[in-house]
Amino acid sequence: MSRSREIVLGIGGGIAAYKSADLLRRLKDRGYLVTVVPTPSSLNFVGAATWEALSGRPVTTEVWEKVEEVRHVTLAKKATAVLIAPATADLIARIVQGRADDLLTNVVLATSAPIFIVPAMHPEMWANKSTRANVKTLRDRGVFVMEPDVGRLTGSDIGQGRFPDTSSIISAFEGELGFKQDLIGKRVLVSAGGTREAIDPVRYIGNRSSGKQGIAIAQAAFERGAEVCLVLANSSIAVTPGVSVVNVETADQMFSALSNEFQKSDLLFMSAAIADAKPSQFSPAKIKKDDLHQIELTKNPDILSALSSNKTQQRIVAFAAETNDDEIKALEKMKSKGADFIYLNNVSNGEIFGQDRTSGTIISKSGAPHKVQDISKDTLAHLLLDLASVKLD
Repeated sequence: MSRSREIVLGIGGGIAAYKSADLLRRLKDRGYLVTVVPTPSSLNFVGAATWEALSGRPVTTEVWEKVEEVRHVTLAKKATAVLIAPATADLIARIVQGRADDLLTNVVLATSAPIFIVPAMHPEMWANKSTRANVKTLRDRGVFVMEPDVGRLTGSDIGQGRFPDTSSIISAFEGELGFKQDLIGKRVLVSAGGTREAIDPVRYIGNRSSGKQGIAIAQAAFERGAEVCLVLANSSIAVTPGVSVVNVETADQMFSALSNEFQKSDLLFMSAAIADAKPSQFSPAKIKKDDLHQIELTKNPDILSALSSNKTQQRIVAFAAETNDDEIKALEKMKSKGADFIYLNNVSNGEIFGQDRTSGTIISKSGAPHKVQDISKDTLAHLLLDLASVKLD
């Protein structure tokens, strides 16, 4: 599914280590999930308890700690990126040499994720030919090494080698990774999955929706900095930590959960497959097969119409899972339900539901329909976010 936002934050043994506490906080504010891996010498400046308190995660420095977790391998595989800030001249030299004498250098050797290094040291050490050669070697290997700032360091030293400010580091880091952060400060509400309407304690009326598309949208919005609430019906798919999840079963429960969140939201994605009807009466005991002749139904509320009738600034994206490609009817549905966009996909012959890829047509109030063919649901999630968030105040 969507890219994770798992970051390994390596801390080198320099006085600038204390500034990385702010960097950690700001990374978390932007939705990153951060595991701090300090070098043993860095703990002379900032202790493990500080990193654990700020990250909410355990901190180890040596390969021989928590051996059963094989942390140098598990962290390396899980990481979206490794950000080392600050990096001392010694740490840079050890990485160039391929040393693996603490947990951080082991992670660097074991990971295939992008590595981003923020040096901080005295100007003479930064200007030293050995350091310059090491930096060039890293850059030649594809490692991003940020230029340190010029300014006051410890004591009376002034020159290039100062740890850059937090905003500069994050801007360069996100630019290098290609992460969009255009939804910071926005609230995104997503419905996903398929509702179930109980007939008796055993049987229900349901559908084949897996929730994959809605979960992809929720995770994509979270990646882009939004505060996300996912109202999820009957899906067992894991959701990225940081996304607020409200689990529901029925259409009525879905309606209640969405109503509680809608007025606080900027964007609503109605990707859930909501049952159109439910049994008029629920049998508290299992209905015997010989007595199961017919089921009287009653309509469920039209959740999207009800929500859109009370919208203020919200943008709404609707979904139409049909067994044809009737764009005219999809357009009519979008207008009648007060949506700004609708995604039409043909689910005949078992297509789309439960799959990782999708094909369909995005229709808006203005402009030609935009067809998408055999793309991942993650890609569609970002495409829909791009369209729906344009000029979002």
